Amino acid sequence: MSRREESVRQIWMVSREYGKLAGAGGIKDVVSQLAVTLARWSGRSVHVVLPRYGFMEPEELGFQLLPDPLYPEKELSFEVDLNYTNEERRERVRVWTASQGRVTLYLLGAERFREKQGVYTYTAKEEALHPWQKKGEGHLDYFAMNVLLQKGALDLMVLLGYRPDVIHCHDGHTAILPALLAEHPGLRHYFRNTGSVVTIHNGGKGYHQEVADLAFARASTGLPRQVIMKSRLDECFDPFLAGAATAVMNTVSENYARELQETGDDRLTGWLGHTLLERGILLEGITNGIDPDEFSPVKHEKSGIAAAFDPLGLSSLAGKQICKRALLQLVTEGGKVAGVRRSGYLDSNLSTPLVTFIGRLSEQKGVNVLIGALKHLLAKEVDFRFLLLGTGSQQDEELLVRLAEKKENKGKICILRGFDPALANKIYAAGDFFLIPSQYEPCGLTDFMAQLFGNLPIVHYVGGLVKVVDGKTGFTYQEQSVSALCQAIGQALRLYSADPGAIRKMQRQAVQLILERYTWGAVSKEYLKLYKKAKTQRLGMRSAGLESAR
Repeated sequence: MSRREESVRQIWMVSREYGKLAGAGGIKDVVSQLAVTLARWSGRSVHVVLPRYGFMEPEELGFQLLPDPLYPEKELSFEVDLNYTNEERRERVRVWTASQGRVTLYLLGAERFREKQGVYTYTAKEEALHPWQKKGEGHLDYFAMNVLLQKGALDLMVLLGYRPDVIHCHDGHTAILPALLAEHPGLRHYFRNTGSVVTIHNGGKGYHQEVADLAFARASTGLPRQVIMKSRLDECFDPFLAGAATAVMNTVSENYARELQETGDDRLTGWLGHTLLERGILLEGITNGIDPDEFSPVKHEKSGIAAAFDPLGLSSLAGKQICKRALLQLVTEGGKVAGVRRSGYLDSNLSTPLVTFIGRLSEQKGVNVLIGALKHLLAKEVDFRFLLLGTGSQQDEELLVRLAEKKENKGKICILRGFDPALANKIYAAGDFFLIPSQYEPCGLTDFMAQLFGNLPIVHYVGGLVKVVDGKTGFTYQEQSVSALCQAIGQALRLYSADPGAIRKMQRQAVQLILERYTWGAVSKEYLKLYKKAKTQRLGMRSAGLESAR
């Protein structure tokens, strides 16, 4: 094989999330930062396709309608096959485009996308209009949305005359795409030199985008019956299994890949990892990176925090104390925090360590363990303050609110229900310790964010969180239990009181490790290796005729 055949110059990504355009979790940061790094620093041609949701106004975001390449005076518009069971049908798609950070972005506009006000779930606005669309519940037509995105992305590439070296599919929402490339005759030939990579950002149950209606899966995707039947996990059609047959598969940390294929923790995925292994498919592991400039307390105006400081430097963190004072003023009894619902408040004592949490309130994030630990530590009158920013299940929110509003906890705990990126940065910058008690965690980015702001993480030593080095860049605990988390918090609080110099050294070491190993510049090189492997694998399959024989 020639060097030209092995090279990867043109990369397309398909995702439901991207940067500040559309996001519900860490995928938005991974996709946008990886894409920009590949385009800006490696000189690759990078294109990203995502839906145009109803909360987007493309023109206000700098997008314009894409002209038809054959008729430049007209906008590009095309129909995508999206059959229902026993009903042949199509849906019309329009395309908006823009260039950001040297990445070419495409928004696929369709009625199915336009009517959605949230990325994955219904919103209060939708519930008010249609009571059956319950706030926080997933879209009923999620599978059709995913299929439309994937088919629309491939049709767009054909219409524009692009034949990428690799298509990077992010999570279960886009994992069927490699199967479409392999099984649809026109696509199979058109993209005969295109490799595909599927990244599992979260393999937990409920994240696969599986569908139990096998007849609908076959009708909407157009995949052969044998592919549908072979791609079942627990009798549901599983996009990850469908894509894995012809794609290179990876997940977002080396340790999470190991857990899924070598340990009993794979039960949390419904045994996806072991099923892949039984089929001879090994999961690669590439730990997510981060762009330190996006979370830099040195550039305090960009980060939106009260003062600048440098956790990596040798000087004291006077600016961090200013940030702590500014945040405490917002969450004191008379303070106001816009955009969130507040329960409880904190006193203004700067010398008391501030323990923080930012994230979804869910079983995966270990909120039950977190609540148990807070109850225990508050009852023992351990000297700390706790601030939480997040939203989730009604039950978890109510438990935290009751805890914050207990008379004996006044001034000690504050719960902010909701989310705002600017407020999150203020909490990262003000906090002394950052809790991540996740039951499982494919990678984790909040530990990086906290460390860059001098906020030392206290984590359950699982999945991608093993990148936190106990006693050097944060604190870890092995057993997922209330007592283990309490011990880890206690260890951190004791060190904070007894040896401030040791805390300061840990803050420096944490940032140094990120700069050495976890910038997107370093991580993108690992993805380029994966892309080359995917293209080589695709060419090998074509020459061996394996696709038609499987």
